[in-house]
Amino acid sequence: MFRDPGPAWLGRARRAALTLKATTRGASKAGQSVYVVLLHDNRRADPWGLYVGQTSRDPDLRFDQHKAGYKASSAARRFGVRLLPDLVGHLNPMRPWEALDLEAALAEAFRVAGVPWVEGGH
Repeated sequence: MFRDPGPAWLGRARRAALTLKATTRGASKAGQSVYVVLLHDNRRADPWGLYVGQTSRDPDLRFDQHKAGYKASSAARRFGVRLLPDLVGHLNPMRPWEALDLEAALAEAFRVAGVPWVEGGH
């Protein structure tokens, strides 16, 4: 059985994520996390993409909520494959205001790194 090796741009996305820093990581009231979901849709020319979000919940629970349709991004619900915690582990947890900023910054960094399909990040 043929198995798709995954996106060729994932290394570039990882390097882009590692350029970002969370100044409030581990500070008091640092209860927010950013998370990244790997997306896959065979109908696209390049079937792989990333969804970027932020949450006050455990990212694993939040991913499960997306898949179940609870307050879900349609892209994460329909095309979410798994979380990519190695892209954001160096950032979490952080204060809420910084999670909002880093959610947007991550999405933009992924676009600049050549990820062809980026959802979320707002």
